[in-house]
Amino acid sequence: MPAFDSTRTQPAPITRADGSPIRVLVVDDEPTLTDLLSMALRYEGWEVKTASDGKAALNVARDFKPDAVVLDIMLPDIDGLQVLSRLRADGSDTAVLFLTAKDSLDDRITGLTAGGDDYVTKPFSLEELVARLRGLIRRSIASVTAENDPVIRIGDLSLDEDSHEVFRDGELIELTATEFELLRFLMRNPRRVLSKAQILDRVWSYDFGGKSSVVEIYISYLRRKIDAGRTPMIHTVRGAGYLIKPAP
Repeated sequence: MPAFDSTRTQPAPITRADGSPIRVLVVDDEPTLTDLLSMALRYEGWEVKTASDGKAALNVARDFKPDAVVLDIMLPDIDGLQVLSRLRADGSDTAVLFLTAKDSLDDRITGLTAGGDDYVTKPFSLEELVARLRGLIRRSIASVTAENDPVIRIGDLSLDEDSHEVFRDGELIELTATEFELLRFLMRNPRRVLSKAQILDRVWSYDFGGKSSVVEIYISYLRRKIDAGRTPMIHTVRGAGYLIKPAP
């Protein structure tokens, strides 16, 4: 069984174009494995659902509309190849990473020619699986990452790193240079709690000698401009820090 190291350094987060979490469906009939995979993928900030057989996977996929599916070939009812065939027949072009105990070349070729995007055999490295899944997702959807796209979008809020323009629901919002940097840091880490120390280090680049109240002050400035009269996007997590997420 692969081990999960929660202390590993995370690469830049990936989200959907609207800032909402990536959705991944994990299909395997081994509960211990699906639990482990779910934990690792949720650590990436992704939304995860599971299914233990092919028919359940199809039902979940139709409602959940995943961005990627981790799909075991050997399932107790219909096999993973049939699941993939039915997904494609439904018009789904979601990325599919096959997961199986088989390691023969024939099985690998069959899975990929059936429309799968990648193939991992058991036992596997959990870190490698997550990395390959990230690669599939980057190639298959218009996602926002910390490495490209100058326009960061979360819900109806957008920030252009090139022009330094910020819009919410189509309305231009004027920000000072420091407010812009603070908002950019929050938006580069959607749904992730950032401590005052992290914000001070990233936005102001030096130690305030304990005057972390400056973060509270600038968060309040941002809220007046970003959230005023609208459903709040900037949230306080008591005792931990601040995060930004799409308005419900």
